[in-house]
This record gives sequence, C-alpha cells and structure tokens, in this order.
Amino acid sequence: MTATNLALLRKYNVPGPRYTSYPTVPYWDRTPTEGQWIARVAAAIDADTARTGASLYLHIPFCRSLCTYCGCNMRVTRNHGLVMPYVESLLKEYGLYLERLGRQALHLGEIHIGGGTPTFLHPEELDALLTGILSRATLTETASLSLEVDPRTTTHEQLVVLRRHGFNRISLGVQDFDPRVQDIVNRTQSEEQVRTVTEDARTLGFQSVNFDLIYGLPLQTLDSITATMDAVVRLKPDRIAFYAYAHVPWIKPSQRRFTEADLPEGDAKRALYELGRERLEAAGYIEIGMDHFALATDDLTIAARQGHLHRNFMGYTPAFTRPLLGLGVSSIGDAGDAFVQNEKNLQQYEERIAKGELPIQRGHLLDAEDSALRGHILNLMTRLETGWDAGHDYTPFLDSVPARLAEMQKDGLLDVRGTRIHVAPEGRAYLRNICMAFDARLIRKAPATQLFSSTV
Repeated sequence: MTATNLALLRKYNVPGPRYTSYPTVPYWDRTPTEGQWIARVAAAIDADTARTGASLYLHIPFCRSLCTYCGCNMRVTRNHGLVMPYVESLLKEYGLYLERLGRQALHLGEIHIGGGTPTFLHPEELDALLTGILSRATLTETASLSLEVDPRTTTHEQLVVLRRHGFNRISLGVQDFDPRVQDIVNRTQSEEQVRTVTEDARTLGFQSVNFDLIYGLPLQTLDSITATMDAVVRLKPDRIAFYAYAHVPWIKPSQRRFTEADLPEGDAKRALYELGRERLEAAGYIEIGMDHFALATDDLTIAARQGHLHRNFMGYTPAFTRPLLGLGVSSIGDAGDAFVQNEKNLQQYEERIAKGELPIQRGHLLDAEDSALRGHILNLMTRLETGWDAGHDYTPFLDSVPARLAEMQKDGLLDVRGTRIHVAPEGRAYLRNICMAFDARLIRKAPATQLFSSTV
C-alpha cells in the first residue's frame, strides 16, 4: 500500500453506515401502522408495470453453533422441535400478507432464504416450507431463487429439494480457510467440505455459486488471505462477497471472545482487502459495487455493465424488484417509501402470528427528502454516479452536498461537476464515506455513541 493510500485510509476510516437502506435503521422514527404498510406494499405491486415481480426474504434463525464474528439475528440450538412450528409461522405470515392484499398469490422475481443457517432445516422441512410458499406464488421467467448454506451442514438431499423447487443460486458461508482464524471464530470447515457442496450444486444444475468471505477477522494475516484466495481460485465460484468484518461487541457480546488486540485494524485491515482484491482480479473477477466480485459471465457483471444493477437488504441483484416482503423473525420489508422490521424475539414473533397480526416491531415512512436522498445513495452504490436538477430527483438538502464532497474530490476519490457526481476507481474503497455526504439524518444528528462499524 502506497503512502498516499495509507494517508487516505487514516483520513477516511471512520464509523459509518453500510447503507443497506436510507434512512439507516437507527434513524427510523415513523413506524407505519399495519394499514399504512399494506397500502404501500399494494401500491408498489400495482406500480410494477414491467412485471419484474416482488422479492421475498425468509429468515431462518437457527444455528447449531455460534460463530463468534456473527452479527445476524440467530438462535443457537440443537432442538429440532423448534423448526416446524417456525415453518408454520412463516407460512401463516405469508398467508396474512395475501389476505391483507386480497390476493391468491404473489408474482415474484426473487426469493432469498437467509439466516442463521437455512440448512439447519431437514430436507422434508425445507420441502414443506417451499411447497407452502410456491403453491401461492407465480414466478417471473428470470426469477432468482437463492439460499445461504453452511458447508458443514448442507447435504445432497437438501440441494435436491431446492433444485426441485426451482432454486438456482446458493451462497456458501466460507469466511476464511486459515485453521487458526477458523478456530478463534468457532467455524471450522475444510476446503474439501466447501468443494463437495460447490461441485454437488453445479452437478445438480445450480446456475450460480457465491462464496461469502470476510476480511479483518481476528488473527488474519496477509499469508492467511493468500491461502484463502488460493483455495477460492481453485474452487472458482461465480460470485464472491468480500465483506469487512464489523466489530460491534456492544451490540453482539459474542464478539468479546477475542479482543481488539487480535484484530487487524486500520492499515493492516485494508491491506488484507487490497491483497484479496488483487488476487481476485488476477483470477478474472470483476469488482461490482461495494465488496462484491463476479466473473465476467455472471448476471451481476452484465447488469453492472448495462446499468441496471440493483441493491436491497439481500445484497446486490441483477434486476430491480419491489416490494420486498420480509418473513420471519427480525426480517425487514421495503415498499419503496416505507420500511418495516419484524419482531426480533422468536417467541414474540410466533405469538403475534398466532394472533393473526403482522409482527411489525418498528419501521419508517419515508418523506420526500428521504426518498430523494435514498435514490442518490442507491445510484452511488450500484452505478458509482448520481446527479440531479431542480425539477428531477431534487431536495434542498442536496445544495450542500458538493461542498461536503470537495475534500474527497481534491483527494481524487470522485469527480463533481455541478450536480453530477462520478466515483473514481480510487474512490470505490470510500463509497460509504461518499454516501455519508448525502445522509441528512446522520449530518443533522450524529449518534452520541458508536452505532456503526468503520467504513474502510
């Protein structure tokens, strides 16, 4: 890493949001009523004149063991008796949406099952869940059906069930192949286990295999990243998400199993990413948006090149879909001008479903400024540029944005020409910082305590 890059890193490595939504969750302050939420979901469905379909996210919170880096809503258990009551709650929640919307089925362009560990479910449990959902849905011709899998628990029988129901993408939680790193984060899995699931999925006809990797984990070094990337290149997944580890022990106490002294931070952490990125690009992967890479033939790369890459709570997707309905404990829904999040407590979630209620815990109704700024942040995250004029995509707050970007422009991270902003290749690493210049809520009310992980 050059002296210039080190100076930029030290200058801009500050706490900041990941911008999976705008406003970000800590700034949600106008929770919709159930009626308001359903009205906005219905409007988003009616606005889908191109018939791209809605998205459905299902959250499976169960895990057999605790990965100490994890920031997800999950429950460690070996009690499989919890599964079918939860599956029944998911199906009932979906039925409540159909009932409220006055529909027999939803037209879907995307389904994603995350966790937790979705492959905690046995094949027959997966079958029951998917049968219940898909019997009350129609799919677009290009629908993406994907699931997160744990290579340690995924079986051939589970993959067969998924393919039978039309699932065409899987995402493997790999994180790191270094045994020392795996041990300290309590996630030990071999390259052979990952290869077995990857090759089995390809043989069964899955179109795309993604690996989730994390840099900045405890005990990671340049040598461990090199070894991990060597294995990744051998296995050649279609997509790679290469995330920064978010150290938030004040939110996730399990992260206190290790200390800050075990973590590569600042210059050392960024060097891990730069090395990983160089290795991936040398192997033919193309950087897509923020923290994501894909082969030139992958739908994400094609979408990025053609300018229709999209991003939602499930990550980068090759096509725009809306609304997003989140089913299950802690799941988030997005109607475009409103967000909701379900109850985070499993018992409370199931109790409210049993009462016939949508289990909304909190949310946010976007105002005109929120909607305009959300659009610009999404443009930056997916197209690396944005712009506005007085009659289009404008809100008065934008008048102050160019001045906040002046220092980053001077540092060569972006180009500002009037109200047009283009992120330079050197600015990709600082995309979160650039988006922060558009974050009216963060600027007007900085958090009194640390809410966010570091941006770089």
